Amino acid sequence: MNAAFVNPFLSSFIHVLQTMAMTEVKAGQASLKKDSVARGDVSGLIGMVGPTVSGSFSISFEKKLALSVFQKMLGESVDNISEEIIDMVGEITNMVAGGAKQQLSEKGYDFNMAIPIVVTGDAHSITHQIKASKVLMPFQSEQGNAYIEICFTE
Repeated sequence: MNAAFVNPFLSSFIHVLQTMAMTEVKAGQASLKKDSVARGDVSGLIGMVGPTVSGSFSISFEKKLALSVFQKMLGESVDNISEEIIDMVGEITNMVAGGAKQQLSEKGYDFNMAIPIVVTGDAHSITHQIKASKVLMPFQSEQGNAYIEICFTE
């Protein structure tokens, strides 16, 4: 998977958290992910299919970061991962994928997006339906960590 395809997801994630939740995140070192265990406590996953590319994208938030983003976006505090947090993670997943889709369409990639699903719980799994390499990108912030997974074939 080439960086020209991965970078729009990373930049879109950074932009969404900056603009929607006034939260700064810093990218760590990318690696290939070999298992299906989520690195966070709540994860949004969205599939994308097009004539020349198909795959999926996920964002996993540690609980502390998810609660902080929720408070900054909506001005309400919650103590646990609730339906509201699940809805927010789904919406952030959709916004990030939409931003990446816009950037990728300018490079000639075209695909449709599914409705995001959200999974929670300790050591929950993220199953990408495409048999391809999974890129894992960690992000750090003062409020906790997030992890993006990108799995696509061309």
